[in-house]
Amino acid sequence: MILLAPMEGLLDHSLRDALTRVGGIDRCVTEFIRVTDRLLPDRVFLRVMPELLSGSRTAAGVPVRAQLLGSEPAVLADNAARLAELGAEGVDLNFGCPAKCVNRHRGGAVLLDEPELVGEIVATVRRAVPAGVPVSAKMRLGNRDEDTMLDVARAIAAAGASELVVHGRTKLQGYKPPAYWDRIAHIRAAVPGLPVVANGEIWSVADALRCRAESGGQALMLGRGMVADPGLALAIRHGAEQAPDWAAVPPLLWRYWQRVALHVDARHRAGRIKQWLNLLRRRFPQAQALYERIRTVNDTREVEALLFAADA
Repeated sequence: MILLAPMEGLLDHSLRDALTRVGGIDRCVTEFIRVTDRLLPDRVFLRVMPELLSGSRTAAGVPVRAQLLGSEPAVLADNAARLAELGAEGVDLNFGCPAKCVNRHRGGAVLLDEPELVGEIVATVRRAVPAGVPVSAKMRLGNRDEDTMLDVARAIAAAGASELVVHGRTKLQGYKPPAYWDRIAHIRAAVPGLPVVANGEIWSVADALRCRAESGGQALMLGRGMVADPGLALAIRHGAEQAPDWAAVPPLLWRYWQRVALHVDARHRAGRIKQWLNLLRRRFPQAQALYERIRTVNDTREVEALLFAADA
């Protein structure tokens, strides 16, 4: 099992569409939908997850699960129930976001200091949606340390979650290498019977093999590594490192650009392409060259011309 991670501000439905066309991904998770004190209108769910209009699938047919973030069990449950009514493949609960603006409002990784609340959230959401709708969760190793790591995992399992994704770092560690995949093995041992997915710092097939060995499981979630190399999931499935195929990338960039133009304000479109190219240049010299040409360009017509030329 290989999942595609959400990345707030980058890996949205447009990039999900492009990356799942390459193949190798079994399921996607949306960027978090922030829930505070009320049931959100349908337009909010559809803005983040337009795949609700196509059977909760990307154009390539890959299932998409909606992710909710918040700290009020009853309100999260109401929103989860509405997502289920709209046809979401499942509901994922975010206990891992390290963003300060989210944490200040008692969301994301700070909840890892409150295992009982985490368990209550999962249990309340589980009761609110039909039995056939999976409820999963994503966590980090902890907030500032790993003291509550196993308590949180056990609370999630006891509350009836169907799956747990673990990012192998605490909130305090952010995204700084390394990811501590061996800690995920401790979590796996603490929650027998609950599928555990390893996430964090998987940039290559070699990383995936080490992660599987250290975490003790086969299931992975790919984030930045998949954005940097759209062929990574397929390479992992083949079990051997492959030279990245640049020829397949320009058509993806072009399709992504066309989709971004439909929902992103013109002044922000160039930035979205630059974000993706910034990661792609880790693996592709050609991406570095294209990034240098586009880096200082903000006019959408000029960006489009450069992308069209790259795809020609």
